[in-house]
Amino acid sequence: MLIRTPAEWDVAEREATPEGLYLKRRELLAGMVAAGLLPAAAARGAEAPQPMLQTRRTFTTEGEEPTPYEDVTGYNNFYEFGTGKLDPARNAGRLRPSPWSLKVSGLVSKPATYDIDRLIRQLPLEERVYRFRCVEAWSMVIPWVGISLSRLIDHVEPLGSAKYIAFTTLNDPGQMPGLNSPVLDWPYREGLRMDEARHPLTMLALGLYGRRLPNQNGAPVRLVVPWKYGFKSIKSIVEMRFVEKQPPTSWNMATPNEYGFYSNVNPDVDHPRWSQGRERRIGEFAKRRTLPFNGYGSAVASLYAGMDLERFF
Repeated sequence: MLIRTPAEWDVAEREATPEGLYLKRRELLAGMVAAGLLPAAAARGAEAPQPMLQTRRTFTTEGEEPTPYEDVTGYNNFYEFGTGKLDPARNAGRLRPSPWSLKVSGLVSKPATYDIDRLIRQLPLEERVYRFRCVEAWSMVIPWVGISLSRLIDHVEPLGSAKYIAFTTLNDPGQMPGLNSPVLDWPYREGLRMDEARHPLTMLALGLYGRRLPNQNGAPVRLVVPWKYGFKSIKSIVEMRFVEKQPPTSWNMATPNEYGFYSNVNPDVDHPRWSQGRERRIGEFAKRRTLPFNGYGSAVASLYAGMDLERFF
């Protein structure tokens, strides 16, 4: 008889999206605004959620309560809609996330273009509750909905020469007013090493809190790599290209001394302008200690065995 030993990221299939927590979101939000822990503008900017998706929870971060929906959707980094944390919720209404195509090209046997609406309708979607750590020393806990990136990788059959995946965001100033700013060299670019991309924790997110992604959170498809800083989670992806050499990434191109290619959460390596040793969870006043690899070290540290994580930061 075959006995399957579950991985540490597996949870029981009977677990479902915590709808009760979602329904309490307004009471939670009101209390946070009253306490001064969340700007009232964030609540006003967050768009109404879409209908629930059918999901199965496949991972939950133990001992962590998900950050309320309005916080997750009202306080964001998405420079294509502005550099302020409240700008994306205010400005992302211009984005048209449907119809949307995701092109997969490069060193693969079966290049493909995926219709995101069809993927959402046809694929069994997973919900995973992950910590989300931003480089500016703030963090959230988010119930993401999506699929393992490895599933798509297997479908296109990478060639042996494919060592990295390069990701590209939509580049349309008509939908994304922030592209008129020279803050970055657009379009936004990111990359992963192939073993990072294939890791079971890496996902293509298509939703959060059991619903499709709001525009300000990267609709309709974004990358989520929970042991890395949030800027590694490229949003509104239009192309994935399999390549042999390490691809350029936007923040590493802009300020290479501040943002390394790997972007792993390492509390011992400070950003030149602030410490990474502690973080403030959105909705909390006191700071907490930042965990190596954002707390997922037991699952991912082996990917970087023998690497100098201060040099390759």
